[in-house]
Amino acid sequence: MGDTGSVGTRGGRGALVAGAAVLLLAGCGSGGDEAGAAALGKGQVASVLPDAKAAPGWRLYMKPAALKPMAEYPPPVCVSRTKEQRETACRPATFWGSSAFVRKADRTTLNFWVLAYEDEKAADAAYDVLIKWYGGDRVGQDARKVDLGGTGAEREANRAAVGTMGGPGTIAQLRVGTTVLGISTGTGTEGTSAVPDQEVKAFATMFAERAQQAQNGEKPSASLPGH
Repeated sequence: MGDTGSVGTRGGRGALVAGAAVLLLAGCGSGGDEAGAAALGKGQVASVLPDAKAAPGWRLYMKPAALKPMAEYPPPVCVSRTKEQRETACRPATFWGSSAFVRKADRTTLNFWVLAYEDEKAADAAYDVLIKWYGGDRVGQDARKVDLGGTGAEREANRAAVGTMGGPGTIAQLRVGTTVLGISTGTGTEGTSAVPDQEVKAFATMFAERAQQAQNGEKPSASLPGH
């Protein structure tokens, strides 16, 4: 899928790293800068990630979890093309985390990841680097844009008819204050149906709202419709 990126890996880091690898393969109410944009701690980063209650109709197979990056092994979800870009996007990350779901009816996957930074300036710079990797046709050949509305301070989403799982897939990235958020969906060729654009937009809205709630000092409670 295009250029080979620079990505940190380390054996023995458990399900969180394994789940992040799945995200890379599967490939807020509005949250903006005008509201709170506080740096998040490890527990807050974990709380931003959707759990089973936040995603009705999906089966949680990797619980929300957050880690503090090690300098020599940047977060596996932080992918860049060059060493310089890695220094901008990955090294400044204070915490990162991910959670993952599968749809009960078929093999469709839904993955969330978050990278947290000390301030909006660092998050903004990281977003610009990461969208060069996750944006465009990274999800698959001949990808098209998915409209996420006004969610987040920055946002981009793309859909391809044939992703890495063989069926339709999407990758979305957003920035909300001091965080950069990622979402991916993937469906096998035997999947009953692709995840529609409107549902991808709902995922982004919910995830961005959870990030904004955490930065406002609140416990994230946003969930998908149906809960």
